[in-house]
Amino acid sequence: MNDAGGAQAPRMSNGRTLLCLVLIAGVFVMDGYDLNAMPLAAPRLAEPLGLSSDDFGWVFSAPLFGLGAGAALLAPLGDRVGRRLLIVTGCLAVALVTLATAHATTITGFLIWRFLTGLALGACLPNCTAMSAELAPDRLRATVMSVVSAGIVLGAMGAGISAPAVTTAFGWQGLFYIPAIFAALVAVLLWFIIPGDLARPVAPKSASRIPQLELLRAPWLFPFAIFAGALTLNAANLYLLTSWTPTVLPQVGFTADQASYVTGLMQGVGLVIGIAMSLLIDRWKPGVTLVAAFALMAGCFATIAMTEADPTLWTVLLLAGVGTITGTGMALPALTAYLFPAHVLSSAMGMGVLVARVGAIAGPLIGQAMLKAGVEPGLILGIAALPAVIGMVICLGVPAALRVRSHELKG
Repeated sequence: MNDAGGAQAPRMSNGRTLLCLVLIAGVFVMDGYDLNAMPLAAPRLAEPLGLSSDDFGWVFSAPLFGLGAGAALLAPLGDRVGRRLLIVTGCLAVALVTLATAHATTITGFLIWRFLTGLALGACLPNCTAMSAELAPDRLRATVMSVVSAGIVLGAMGAGISAPAVTTAFGWQGLFYIPAIFAALVAVLLWFIIPGDLARPVAPKSASRIPQLELLRAPWLFPFAIFAGALTLNAANLYLLTSWTPTVLPQVGFTADQASYVTGLMQGVGLVIGIAMSLLIDRWKPGVTLVAAFALMAGCFATIAMTEADPTLWTVLLLAGVGTITGTGMALPALTAYLFPAHVLSSAMGMGVLVARVGAIAGPLIGQAMLKAGVEPGLILGIAALPAVIGMVICLGVPAALRVRSHELKG
């Protein structure tokens, strides 16, 4: 097993390592299910509780704010006190606050519990990603990280598919009981599977006691700027397009069902592209891979902006473009294992998530402003070409960022 940038290699049997990776993937499955539970539950609980579905906008956003805060403020502690503590504590906290969500009766209650859910996930998920990097073999490090994080997509799909049966059997509360029970079970299993002395990176004596500060000074400032910049632009496009594609496509001749089908299929295509990109990062050239991905996005959305609406052509372009955005969202966190040493790995991921929240919030707002201004549907989708071009330019700096880590390890 690798040292993921300077940490002592974990001493675990192959079977125990595989089980640990499967359980960490389970955390991401739980995350995907949990974050999708509220949008699925809202239409079902509004009338029984005397609430309006229109009032849930901030409730839907609350986990994103909590996730950013938890990732930036709590997740970096894993670089100092050990990843097992943050992962297990985070999962147990998710179980408790998700269970509490099932008993909320007011918008304020849902808002508080969903924010706390995001906070707990923010503390947990970057450490899960960092641990998967440390457990993976050198030649497949990024690939393993992407496969593990793909659990988010599977969890979200599982929530949508199971929602009718779950709510029939247990009411809307069942959508929260399932991830709560699953999170508690995974927490207990991981506590016993992860050795107590594992994943506590050894920081150099010169390292700051506040790990986030390491990313804001030499030598890690430049690699972090490259990573966070690309992640933020990608998040802006992801949230712009997933938020407004179902609304925009019916305006150009798609039926509502066709728009929903295309939106769902984009995620599945992204899963495949993300794993393929991670393999190229592992076995080929990370910089070229990411530059090519952003270039493909830019080409797809520029073509949409410049062509008349055609369901077949636009479907292909959206699957390729948004699929690549989703795949890049998987590949960029995997790149951190090559950019940063173990003692700042969780910090880099956590702070990257925080910065990317800017893009995640800005993307839907840009789409909303364009829609209200009466901008043509093709241009609303085509505007995504601009962040893609900027992202392509930023990723030209990936090779130089990788050399920073190589130089530091040799030194």
